[in-house]
Amino acid sequence: MTYCLGIKVASGLVAIADTRLTSGTEVSTNKKISVHQFEHHSMFIMTSGLRSVRDKTITYFKEVLEEQDHSFNKLYKAVNAFGAQVRRVANEDQAALRQAGLSFNLFSIVGGQLEDDDEHKLFLLYPEGNWVEVGQGSPFFIIGNSGYGKPLLYRSLRYDSTLQDALKIGFLSFDSTRVSSNDVDYPIDVIMYEKDGFRMVEHRFEKDDLDFVAKQWSVLLQNSVQKLPTGWMEPILSKSFETS
Repeated sequence: MTYCLGIKVASGLVAIADTRLTSGTEVSTNKKISVHQFEHHSMFIMTSGLRSVRDKTITYFKEVLEEQDHSFNKLYKAVNAFGAQVRRVANEDQAALRQAGLSFNLFSIVGGQLEDDDEHKLFLLYPEGNWVEVGQGSPFFIIGNSGYGKPLLYRSLRYDSTLQDALKIGFLSFDSTRVSSNDVDYPIDVIMYEKDGFRMVEHRFEKDDLDFVAKQWSVLLQNSVQKLPTGWMEPILSKSFETS
């Protein structure tokens, strides 16, 4: 399984991708995010799905960029081109995958800013090649193992959150997924992009780099539970004491 998170706040973008790959009983590490940086063309792509499909699609798209990058002045045009490569791979491989008992299930998050975009953008691309753009009301997309990390994002992340807070909340969302699922793990690749900066900053974090943050978060959660009021519990507690 995969955990890839893309966040858009007013001041920029944050992307977090785990690197764990599982195939039967085999576990390995592989990068799930690619950065494409050409002067004022700054974008990243994160994927969740079959590795063979992902690698083939990214290879095709890199070739498209080499030949047509000058024609992509807005990010949605590059996303359309990437979607076309997803459909191309589907046409080439879908039947063979189906015969092998596998499904074509490549989901992608594309974020960045091209020279004529008025701001940074974030898109979710489906296996069919169509896409939706993130909105201010829910300023993130998750692909892969999404259930465990969403509650924290819904409670804490706002469109006007700072980039630092977005990264902090995004990491805690990843950590919630990691401790709840054995198919998502370190290392994680992190990208930050500042609005109108046209420069992607990338870094890989190992478990030893962030373990102290996860432990501190656990302590804070435990202390917060102890501090919650208990008055609302009286109706059930009084009944329990009466029967005992």
